[in-house]
Amino acid sequence: MPNDTVTGHIRLTSHTGSGDPSGLSINWGAADAAARGPVIGTTTSRANRNVIGTHAGSYGIYRALAMAAGSLKKGHRADLTNTSPTDSVGTYPQWFDFKKIVSIDPFGAVVADVFADRIAAGYDIRPSIAVTKAHIDIPEVHDAIRAGRLITDGKVLKENGTAVVTKIAVEPVWYLPGVAERFGCSEADLRRTLFEETGGMYPELVTRSDLEVFLPPIGGQTLYIFGDLKDLSNPEIPLTARVHDECNGSDVFGSDICTCRPYLTHAIEECIRGTQAGGVGLVSYSRKEGRALGEVTKFLVYNARKRQVGGDSAENYFLRTECVAGVQDMRFQELMPDVLHWLGITKIHRLVSMSNMKYDAIVGSGIEIGERVALPDELIPDDARVEMDAKMAAGYFTEGPVPDAVELATAKGRALS
Repeated sequence: MPNDTVTGHIRLTSHTGSGDPSGLSINWGAADAAARGPVIGTTTSRANRNVIGTHAGSYGIYRALAMAAGSLKKGHRADLTNTSPTDSVGTYPQWFDFKKIVSIDPFGAVVADVFADRIAAGYDIRPSIAVTKAHIDIPEVHDAIRAGRLITDGKVLKENGTAVVTKIAVEPVWYLPGVAERFGCSEADLRRTLFEETGGMYPELVTRSDLEVFLPPIGGQTLYIFGDLKDLSNPEIPLTARVHDECNGSDVFGSDICTCRPYLTHAIEECIRGTQAGGVGLVSYSRKEGRALGEVTKFLVYNARKRQVGGDSAENYFLRTECVAGVQDMRFQELMPDVLHWLGITKIHRLVSMSNMKYDAIVGSGIEIGERVALPDELIPDDARVEMDAKMAAGYFTEGPVPDAVELATAKGRALS
């Protein structure tokens, strides 16, 4: 049984000198890994920490609970034997451009190699990116095979209907000066707001200006690559891609109030088809549930939409969200293109997305986009028609006419004007 009380001296990290005494500073955007330095966010070697926060995002809290419950030994160090990536990524010029990548660690998958000497010297340096092989098996792909839209080839799409992918998990690693620049605010304002709006969880944000890297307690993203991962960086090889934001209710459980799962599975089908034709496919899946408003807020909005006078309507779609959450959307796609730059992508030939925010963020970051692929009407659930009409009226890409009846009513900014 664990002790009823915690013993030992508590070491605060809110003052300069409480960490990084060995000079392992982080020089974001440096010319190579050695000059950049490792990200050390582990609690097993507190004196060597050179970041704010800890690894594993929101799961860091579960690690703390495991220690408090006595199921995880305090000071455990990960054995990285045989954990190296199944496929190599990079390096690419974007890795060393502090304006291109500010929200992930470009060297996060290869710390055991590029920082081997420092690990051997006793530093607890852990990966923030993991690369593996996998198969995905979803009913919609089987349906496409039966309908003749997809053909099994034994390579990209197996005879049993599973698709072969490279799967990459990415944790967030924020370079605060770069993040502040992306959002057009000062670093001081960013730090103070992060500190205050997390209930003062990370005092180093306002007391340790010497620490420029933050491991935020938020979800990361998973990448699914169809075909040869190295082909992503070749602009001559057709790339089909979707950037998808998490919607657990639809993606996993098939809720029909939105188009999230239909668009995700449609993108997977397009990626398989494009890869079989000699291209490469990518689905980037980010944990931003309910437009990053959270699932509780999302369900509250569902209730408000259904119970309002006149029932659910495209005219009031964004208004109901803003009344509950205070904002229409908190995904803020400014950081989203970073992972595309990490993969070396310079051109997306077919973007399976209608989102104007995603499109603008990708193009604004310097990545070329060719064709935009809309969600076919026959894949839109009846209950999701309201959402789609409202989004098209508010700026979503459409190959057809904008729904005239709601165009003005759902324009951005209308709700609180």
